[in-house]
Amino acid sequence: MREHSRRDLLTGAAAVAAGLGVGGGVLGGGIAGAAPSDTGTTCEPDLGPVSVLPSDPRYPDLVQRGHKRFVGSPDQVRVVGSTDQVVQAVNDAVRAGKRLAVRSGGHCFEDFVDSPDVRFVIDLSGMTDVYFDPARNAFAVEGGALLEEVYRRLFLGWNVTLPAGWCPKVGVGGHVAGGGYGTLSRQYGLAADHLYAVEVVVVDRTGTARAVVATRDASDPNRDLWWAHTGGGGGSFGVVTRYWFRSPNATGTDPSKLLPNPPATVLNFTAEWNWADFDAATFSRFVRNHGEWCAANAAAGSPASRYYAELVLVRQSYGKHAMLGQASGPDAGRLLDQHLAALSAGAVAPATVTRTEQPWLAAVYAGPNNTKLYRLKVKSGYLLRPFTDAQTAAIYHHLTRTDYSGIGGSIGIAAYGGAINSVAPDATATSHRNAIARLLYSAPWLEPAEDAEHLAWIRAFYRDVYAATGGVPDPAEAPTSTTATPTSPTPRSTPPACPGRPCTSAPTTPGCSGSRPSGTR
Repeated sequence: MREHSRRDLLTGAAAVAAGLGVGGGVLGGGIAGAAPSDTGTTCEPDLGPVSVLPSDPRYPDLVQRGHKRFVGSPDQVRVVGSTDQVVQAVNDAVRAGKRLAVRSGGHCFEDFVDSPDVRFVIDLSGMTDVYFDPARNAFAVEGGALLEEVYRRLFLGWNVTLPAGWCPKVGVGGHVAGGGYGTLSRQYGLAADHLYAVEVVVVDRTGTARAVVATRDASDPNRDLWWAHTGGGGGSFGVVTRYWFRSPNATGTDPSKLLPNPPATVLNFTAEWNWADFDAATFSRFVRNHGEWCAANAAAGSPASRYYAELVLVRQSYGKHAMLGQASGPDAGRLLDQHLAALSAGAVAPATVTRTEQPWLAAVYAGPNNTKLYRLKVKSGYLLRPFTDAQTAAIYHHLTRTDYSGIGGSIGIAAYGGAINSVAPDATATSHRNAIARLLYSAPWLEPAEDAEHLAWIRAFYRDVYAATGGVPDPAEAPTSTTATPTSPTPRSTPPACPGRPCTSAPTTPGCSGSRPSGTR
């Protein structure tokens, strides 16, 4: 196996574990009887429609926008620039009987877009507008916009932001539909918690595509469709062409008060520990310390809600573990010091700690973005309480195995909770509202010939961590109730049924209630 750059592998692990969203998905069943959209295109679009066939020199670029493990072979890629063009593309695919998928930013970890069964891909990269819509008193974001552009436009225009992902090149289309988690989520909740409305191109019972708008308003007959896009997964219900965002508790018409305000500056940090300083006992204590810190600091409104940290435990052959994160506020440095002290107690002190204070927007552009360099497999889960000793022993075993050649395999344990857990589990399609950490198991590699080895390793790793519950996170621990106050204007006692077929959210995004546990693919 070719040697990986240590820095690239660490940054790649962070990018995987920093809450990346779905890149797209397959179009599911239609919504019969939904009202048509009232936000049709009024100006000539800047781009599209462009039909790119396999003989076109642009085709290789358009089918390799994900990571290297999956490369699609559709009969065509339709690059679109407006909702009307999406409607036409969906109608064309339906009439031709071709399986359809949609791509926004291209960060899908599985083959939902690049499966050999997908014969028609709609590429939303020409739909990137971000603006304030006074008619809905909300910020409109088209489905192909990348997070870096969303952040830039919202910040420069109105000094507001979305608490979405860390990786700047993730597309908003699938990311928000999967929940949307990032460095500000412990303070402000998930991006989907601020979703007011969504425009979706659906197929009705007659086989005809049309655009509909669904809002969180209690009186909206399409409200179930809005609900499904607050964590139900990208592409399961239709093609998202536009989102509108306004915080549930926002009042008035001043745009600068309708979404969270980002911090003026943030403290970015990286701490590293030498693997050689650990044995099984100190490793177990180290992991337990982090879990206990996450549990003690998961409450909404605590000073630690302004502190995001991701502990990345990497294969022993890599030589290091790392913690990456970001904090804001006058006590940012103190929060980091307290966490480092808690981590090291009875275990191992970090070999190096790097702190960099940056303006917030500059920190956004410095986010990780190299997952496309590798072939990749990711599995995920939520941690409701610190790992047991048996689970920590399983983690240690798979990170130190000598019969596996990979050096970049890792588990990322990202602090969760805060404002996320203040929302009722049935208020949105993101039902996981009682977790203390979010888990990303990942294995990057370069060579196709090594696929079987790396896939076997990560699957065994995941299975053994959850050996006590059948190889997957315990279904009995699925969230069912909470004492939190819902942010939804009209909280539900039970989630609505998903329209169309079951959800197909990617492994890094929670699916609909009742779907398989996250990360079991």
